[in-house]
Amino acid sequence: MTTMMQLQFSHQDYQKKAVDAVVKVFDGQPLAKGEFSLAGQNASVRYAADGTISNALHLSEDQLLANVQGVQLANLRNAQGEPDPSQISQTLLGDVVQELRNGESSPRLVPHLSLEMETGTGKTYTFIKTMYELNKQYGFKKFVVVVPSVAIREGTMKNLEVTRPHFANDYAHVPCVPILYDSSKLSALRDFALSDALSVLVINIDSFAKDGTRIKQKGERAFAPIEYIQAVNPVVIVDEPQNFETDLRRTALLDLNPLYTLRYSATHRNPYNLLYSLNPVQAYDLGLVKQIEVDGVLADADHNQAFIELLSIEAKAKSITAKVAIDVNGKTGVKRSEITLKLGDDVYAKSKQREAYQDGYILNEIHADTGEIEFSGGRVLKLHEKQGGLTDDVMRYQIERTVAAHFAKLKNLKPMGIKVLSLFFIDKVANYRAFDAEGQPTTGKFGLWFEEAFKKYSSLSQYRGLIPHEASQVHDGYFSGEKKGKGVKAKTVWVDTTGLVAKDDSTYHLIMQHKERLLSTAEPLQFLFSHTALREGWDNPNVFQICTLNETKSAMKKRQEIGRGLRLCVNQSGERVMDKRVNVLTVIPNESYEAFAKSLQQEIEDETGVKFTGRVKNARAKVKVKPKDLDAEEAALFEAIWKKINYQTRYSVELDTPELIETCKAALADTNQYPRVQAPKIRSAKAKIVMTHEGVHGVQSGAANTDVRNFNVTVPDVYAYIQNRVHLSRATLFAVLDGSGRLEELLINPQAFLDTAIAAIKNSLQVLLVKGIEYHEINGQRYEMTLSEELAELWGEVETYQSSVYPPVADDMTESISKTILQARPLDEQKAEMGEPFSCVLTDSSPENKFAQDCSNDDRVRFFFKLPSRFKIPTPLGNYNPDWAVVFEGDARVYFVAETKSSTVEQDRRQAENLKIACGRKHFELSKDVVFRDVVALDGLVA
Repeated sequence: MTTMMQLQFSHQDYQKKAVDAVVKVFDGQPLAKGEFSLAGQNASVRYAADGTISNALHLSEDQLLANVQGVQLANLRNAQGEPDPSQISQTLLGDVVQELRNGESSPRLVPHLSLEMETGTGKTYTFIKTMYELNKQYGFKKFVVVVPSVAIREGTMKNLEVTRPHFANDYAHVPCVPILYDSSKLSALRDFALSDALSVLVINIDSFAKDGTRIKQKGERAFAPIEYIQAVNPVVIVDEPQNFETDLRRTALLDLNPLYTLRYSATHRNPYNLLYSLNPVQAYDLGLVKQIEVDGVLADADHNQAFIELLSIEAKAKSITAKVAIDVNGKTGVKRSEITLKLGDDVYAKSKQREAYQDGYILNEIHADTGEIEFSGGRVLKLHEKQGGLTDDVMRYQIERTVAAHFAKLKNLKPMGIKVLSLFFIDKVANYRAFDAEGQPTTGKFGLWFEEAFKKYSSLSQYRGLIPHEASQVHDGYFSGEKKGKGVKAKTVWVDTTGLVAKDDSTYHLIMQHKERLLSTAEPLQFLFSHTALREGWDNPNVFQICTLNETKSAMKKRQEIGRGLRLCVNQSGERVMDKRVNVLTVIPNESYEAFAKSLQQEIEDETGVKFTGRVKNARAKVKVKPKDLDAEEAALFEAIWKKINYQTRYSVELDTPELIETCKAALADTNQYPRVQAPKIRSAKAKIVMTHEGVHGVQSGAANTDVRNFNVTVPDVYAYIQNRVHLSRATLFAVLDGSGRLEELLINPQAFLDTAIAAIKNSLQVLLVKGIEYHEINGQRYEMTLSEELAELWGEVETYQSSVYPPVADDMTESISKTILQARPLDEQKAEMGEPFSCVLTDSSPENKFAQDCSNDDRVRFFFKLPSRFKIPTPLGNYNPDWAVVFEGDARVYFVAETKSSTVEQDRRQAENLKIACGRKHFELSKDVVFRDVVALDGLVA
């Protein structure tokens, strides 16, 4: 019996920062009972007489704004940028809701809090973790996740399911009850309102946006079902809020009577009170999403058949015209040109009598409302649609390139237990699947072309047996709905891989609800054809190829298109694979690499304001890099320096406790770096008593803010709280806290002060750990192999992009460098035939390119190489990999290891980076013949 894969989740620092940003907004809110709380109460929850259990917020708008500003300032400081007033909220942005309390309506601000997370970085995981954390810290119990589509709704429910074991371990198995809104099961809303557990309702915006929906109908009840939601003041989480900016949808969100809204998206239209931002460049450069390469397919102009493309339709008061692209005879040959047609025009005449247009090309109809034109021969053309040329040939070749890339990727990744998926976006369902007169599914041209390509590559010797399934078993389509049958008997159904109606086994359910099964190598399905349904809401991590098959110009934005394949892949154990070399998404568009990359980069810059230039790679511009056969002199130079640096070490740390105490006290006393915590405010409502025949009602007429220090505050077990996060003795912790001069802040706001103290202690501890570190060789352990084995083991043979090697690959292949150990050959067959492999180094930045160039050109350098990624030095902050090893002419004893950065000024770099470099310096002190230097350029080594 096959064991079902269980997806594994790890703790990512960037996701924790997003969660912490939200939690800190509510500093001062009464904490959850059981950790820190106002004496005798759990003030973040209100228990009503009718049994409903609701969230309660006790912070004033001023306090919330101050907290938001504090989070935003901290983010800017962490990014090492100067605070820009335009990036700090000056007012607390939100919408006003009329809230019914005790029989009367009063206005209340619903704050909107935004978080920007690039597609593929775990946005859904992050907001689920945020719910758990808000429940743990403050006791909030009721959450509503509002989504824009059925696909995203299903994906959210699936994420709640697969993350439950992970969060159960993190949050002491706190009960969490996810509820999928179903208009036929409205009683579930009552359960949601009455539940005392952490409760999460997932609902599609269209279920309650309009007045006629069932959730808003009173029917025989005295109230509408939506009132159950309104009664509990839920925290509303808005997924993809850019889809909710219409007046109708904004009003619908307020109809839920939110306590506040949390808005998560990669492409905010209005980032209200932005708390956290992980933009595409940050996510891409940190390796949190797949790298992108483009294998563009573009046909040469083909003038052997009739070509016509509808570019636009212009309707004026007295005329209507259509602009088209056609082939026109000219003095020097055929040229593709844009012309304007009016009713009755003959394309044959407009093309200067090209025979291809002689019959059936008189313009008979122009339909501006539907964006169509019709010619005398019955040919109908839609806006941006092309006919003729090599359209079919292009799409057929795109499918073949996708299948080829799939097999090549699978050959490399299958030994690692990674399943490969390929996704095709199409603009006509009929091109993949049609139905015959009896309503039975038949294979369209895309399906036929795919099976032809699959059989071709599966029969190649290098791929034989790689996929042990027939072509018909490995591909299927997922469309938002497919018509089965004809006429009035036609139904929209999900169609499974056999073509039969079987909801539980349909491709839809396999993709949206059984992600683990689709990721398993036991499931044959590997190639998915989709119309529109997978544009958002589907987050399968193992999509490695995306192919866009369009007869018309795609209206889908490229950033949205590639979003389905950006998530980092997982292996058969459900573990995330972080290797950048593995996580590469290949896009096969029906346009050139240059056009696709330019358009994608412009989209990202327009939407986020950050430049993405140079990050999208050309899949056709790759090289194979491997160690070259060194001559006798080169081998001697390599072995000489390698023997000086190939020792392996462990480290020990000696901490001076008095120095640690003084350093931590000084850090915590620095209120510029660690600002004083603010006293939380408790909001009290003043009410007058009104007597009616129905009873006594308290009517709110005003509000006042009171400092929480007037209440009895329960101080937690301070030592236990800190020691769970920093391993220091109680005596040391007391000395730090008592000597900081800030201990009274513990009584003002326990949570905020302890978190501040922990941050100061951790940062101080890191500095002192590196200061007191000593390295020791591990019983003389070294990398001991023959020269050829050493080179092959350390560098191996890798495929990479031309932009990742120096020197750049030139068309004439004349440029090269010397005095190093690697060589490259272009994978492109034509370029590979131009000459012998050329010497190179692997680089990843402009400073490294410049350093390599200087080493190659400088006569003082005899030999140099970039240290391989496997060369690691252990440090308390993680492994450190230095950059270069250099041998100078006439210097028989001293060798250099260099760390090249754009700046050697420590203030310009992050603390962790500086501390790792400091550890590297101490590691190399064990070799008297090696000098380690932190430089910007080669001259820094010989200065």
